[in-house]
Amino acid sequence: MTETKTRSPELRAAAGAMAGLRQDLIRDAFAYCPLPPMRTDGPVTRRLPERLRARAGWTPHAMVLGAALIAFMQGFASTGNAGVLLSGLLPAACIAMTLIRPVGAFWMSMAMVPVSVLFGGADGPWGPSTFFAHLVVLNVVAVRTRPRTAAWMWALTLLLGTLVENVVGWDAGSNTAAMAVSSAFALLLVSLVQIRREAEREVTVQRTVTAVERDRRTLLEERTTIARELHDVVAHHMSVVAIQAEAAPYRVQNPPPELEQAFLTIRENAVAALTELRRVLGVVRTEGYEVPDAPQPTLAELDGLLANVGEAGLTAEKAVTGAVRELPQGVELSAYRIIQEALSNTLRHAPGATAKVEIGYVLGGLGLRVVNGPPTGPVKPSPGAGHGITGMRERVGMLNGEMTAETTADGGYEVTAFIPVQQAPSDAPVEQA
Repeated sequence: MTETKTRSPELRAAAGAMAGLRQDLIRDAFAYCPLPPMRTDGPVTRRLPERLRARAGWTPHAMVLGAALIAFMQGFASTGNAGVLLSGLLPAACIAMTLIRPVGAFWMSMAMVPVSVLFGGADGPWGPSTFFAHLVVLNVVAVRTRPRTAAWMWALTLLLGTLVENVVGWDAGSNTAAMAVSSAFALLLVSLVQIRREAEREVTVQRTVTAVERDRRTLLEERTTIARELHDVVAHHMSVVAIQAEAAPYRVQNPPPELEQAFLTIRENAVAALTELRRVLGVVRTEGYEVPDAPQPTLAELDGLLANVGEAGLTAEKAVTGAVRELPQGVELSAYRIIQEALSNTLRHAPGATAKVEIGYVLGGLGLRVVNGPPTGPVKPSPGAGHGITGMRERVGMLNGEMTAETTADGGYEVTAFIPVQQAPSDAPVEQA
């Protein structure tokens, strides 16, 4: 049995600090991380001409390279050609390196301190050019990382300067204190700017989330209002139709069987419509509504639909071509609804006409065609708002299909649609060797 040893809070704090140090400055220290161009949609840059605005994104890069040039010129002025490599080129290279490997540039600048002490003969840990270069490196790396990294870099800089002073034994002229104070103020300013930008970014994100939630709540309220109006208007009248159809045969003495069957069909359709209406209203009323696991109609139930409209007085024929196969549920449901709406339009707008339903199973999808003749008989066609055709187009459009709806030469109406279906691997032809 193993015993679990709990560490003290001091040890846990020290372990957390070392983990943060490894994550910020040691892990992938020399990873390639190029500085992206600056955004040009700010209050100042957006007012610039188009040509200047495109180049304004490279302003940070130009500023860093300008600081590198200043460090080089400062080193050249202090040592001349003899020590330009150590006092000019290397500090400038450290500054330029922050554009592609920021943390690696910090370690390179730190490594220059003992090198300049050994070979440069400086009076302190940092010479004039290396002092300036290290300050620039600290600030650029702090801008490109996060405030915690700035604190680690400041602490390591102070530790390195103190160690070099103690090893060399400078009594006067040390600039570690100046480096500590100047870098502390600069890093504090950079960190404050970063913290403010992060707070503004979080506020912007929160406002965006709040606006989205507000729009969603408004949409849900509108959907609830629509659902309530639909329920009050449609459900009431459909309930009355169902009740009247059920009671009508009992009000006639010895009604003929055809009349009883007609009223039974009316009641069954009214009850089915109420069931579908309640399901749709549940979807509209609440966003998280779970649709009941009721089976959705498919093309296999098309014969029942044709029998249903036949009882309502519409003679419809069905013709199927191609190899009948099982299609995706969305295609089956949409095809059924398109045929159902087309036959309903025939009942409303072409009373007394006959209809023909053609279904074609082809390799690339499913073809549909519903055509009816002109209206005949004394019953007048019912006016319509055209929402049925729009609904069919939307169903076909969601499945990336094509649809046409137009009047035929004999005064009837024709609806054709093609719904593409991705070929299943099992349906692919097998090549024979």
